[in-house]
Amino acid sequence: MCKILAAVFAGLFLLSAALVAVQQQDFSKVEIKTIPVRGNVHMLEGSGGNIGVSAGEDGMLIVDSQFAPLADKIKAALKNLNPGKLKFLLNTHYHGDHTGGNRVFGPDITIIAHRNVRQRLMVEQRRGERVIPPEPKEAWPVITVEQSLSIHFNSEEIKVMHFPNGHTDGDCIVFFTGANVVHMGDDFFVGRFPFVDLNSGGSVDGLSKNIAQALAQLPADVKIIPGHGPVSTLEDLKAYHRMLTTTSELVRAKIKAGKDLKTIQAEGLPEEWKPWGSGFISTDRWLETIYQNLSAK
Repeated sequence: MCKILAAVFAGLFLLSAALVAVQQQDFSKVEIKTIPVRGNVHMLEGSGGNIGVSAGEDGMLIVDSQFAPLADKIKAALKNLNPGKLKFLLNTHYHGDHTGGNRVFGPDITIIAHRNVRQRLMVEQRRGERVIPPEPKEAWPVITVEQSLSIHFNSEEIKVMHFPNGHTDGDCIVFFTGANVVHMGDDFFVGRFPFVDLNSGGSVDGLSKNIAQALAQLPADVKIIPGHGPVSTLEDLKAYHRMLTTTSELVRAKIKAGKDLKTIQAEGLPEEWKPWGSGFISTDRWLETIYQNLSAK
């Protein structure tokens, strides 16, 4: 038990350090890049989670809002896409690199998210010793999702579906059904180990299950906007799912064999998965996340 608690606190410390680094970031140097995806759908790449955009005759809808200091740059990028009004903001989950801009956009548009996102934005959150204060009221979603809802906008049905206990407990995936594009939020990190927020209802097994469910619904030629990384394909998502299942089963077998976390980290992962540890979540941190999740069960 002591080893598990030590691993938990170590993970919280690393996450807190990363969040402090974000706070100290010079956003004046961030460039918002607009990437066409398909049809009316585009992706904005800046700092934080990728933003999905539907721009058409009805105006604009965005998925996620990055950080508040980037809001003016995001608005300028949107105006270059479409002079129409921004009407809707969908949040894929509650983390600040996806919801920070809510407070700027919120007074003028409708924010939609899972009810757990609203609940978490309304109250204080803790990351180790770091306290994240509640977001102001204008940043809170005003329409909340339980299982799913549809927005009929820019000549297509945009479906928002809740996938429980994966990255967090408030994850939604957004399907642009006409354009055949899906925004996965942080359920999908391209070619990198993901951050599974165990302290916010996340689950490695749950994430793997959710990705399998998404794969069963997606056509072969779908374009995928990940939470982090470039626009991707179904094959990229399949590779990600295989990583989730393979690495989880490997750690599960080692725990069953009586190995502790330090031993599992020292043994590492097969060569195939080593490049996946070059992002925000290192190989050791990913093994720690799986170990914590499985040991808690």
